[in-house]
Amino acid sequence: MTRTTRRPTAEAVTFPTARQRPLDPPDELGRWRQEAPLLRLAYPDGHLGWLATRFSTVRAVLADPRFSNRAELTHVPVGRSARELSLLRFPPGMFLRMDPPEHTRYRRLLTGQFTVRRMRLLEPRIARIAAGLLEEMAAAGPPADLVRAYALPIPSLVICELLGVPYRDHERFQRDSATLLSLERGPEEKLVALDGLIAYLADLVRHKRDEPGDDLLSGLVASGGLTEEEIAGVASLLLIAGHETTANMIALGAFTLLQHPDQLAAVRDDPETAGTAAEELLRYLTIVHIGPTRTALEDVELEGHTIRAGETVTVSLSAANRDPEWFDRPDELDVRRPPAPHLAFGHGVHQCLGQQLARIELRIALPALLRRFPDLRLAVTPGEVPMRTDMNIYGVHRLPVTW
Repeated sequence: MTRTTRRPTAEAVTFPTARQRPLDPPDELGRWRQEAPLLRLAYPDGHLGWLATRFSTVRAVLADPRFSNRAELTHVPVGRSARELSLLRFPPGMFLRMDPPEHTRYRRLLTGQFTVRRMRLLEPRIARIAAGLLEEMAAAGPPADLVRAYALPIPSLVICELLGVPYRDHERFQRDSATLLSLERGPEEKLVALDGLIAYLADLVRHKRDEPGDDLLSGLVASGGLTEEEIAGVASLLLIAGHETTANMIALGAFTLLQHPDQLAAVRDDPETAGTAAEELLRYLTIVHIGPTRTALEDVELEGHTIRAGETVTVSLSAANRDPEWFDRPDELDVRRPPAPHLAFGHGVHQCLGQQLARIELRIALPALLRRFPDLRLAVTPGEVPMRTDMNIYGVHRLPVTW
């Protein structure tokens, strides 16, 4: 595809959140990707930064150490003012919004816990969890909300067992997590949710010190390398990321397949497609709705422009994963597509730590669902399914199904 038109850099756009079709990124992102690798982006707090939509540009920004992920340097492309942002405080240990070497110190403590080999050891347990939930669905009878009955409990149960968090408390941390990821809740509400979650996890860490178990939090306590406050911060990040993202991928993946019967049949009937289907759904759906963002620590020359120190760049993972220069037929769902690199888990030092776990959960959850209920179908029209356009992580709020 030839890309010839380039917008003048003085013409700033605003980040779009409205989707013309629920399974596709906003049309503007695709059009802008065609026009220029970088566009001026106007932020709600008055900051004038940049928007990157092409695969190669997005990857370059995420891999470049001259771009920071520190929360205090960033401007948010949707919704919040600088004053509102200043109310949010990220606790010690929540290393997502840190740069190396501080980020490296935390991440190194956890890398060994999320290797491919260790995650594969969890496969039988994840399969048992999925099977048990499906039996509960069958016993309760149709209809069901697939989010609450299946998509959300699988990753919640798994991350709880991995961390050593009692699953009986899931309503509490799921509520706090939903508040923190909302685009509509104010900073005061988010601060209350974050403080509550940290306090809960700090109590749990103190309990692990007195009565350790065979879990990740007990291991971090025993290692002696982090304070209780830091471990609570690490746990909050893992707990939120470990269930919100995968739950929405399972639910949105099921919603997508129910609207593509030929693709659904391939996932249901051919065990060989489980791996390629998971990768294709991750690419096609790319559930990170807004961002991520990075801020230049110095002047950076990129794609013929100078990004000045202090300017924030918002990258669109969903637009990058539909870039026709990197993917053949990018807007077409093909669960048998040969695996190709995508940016659904980000790129660079902040690439998702739990991506192998997420992949395994997807590979197990969707085929198991479709085989247990071969006549699964929506209980409402697709247009009646409430989409998560009001959240940082895209998906469905509810998915009414029957069989």
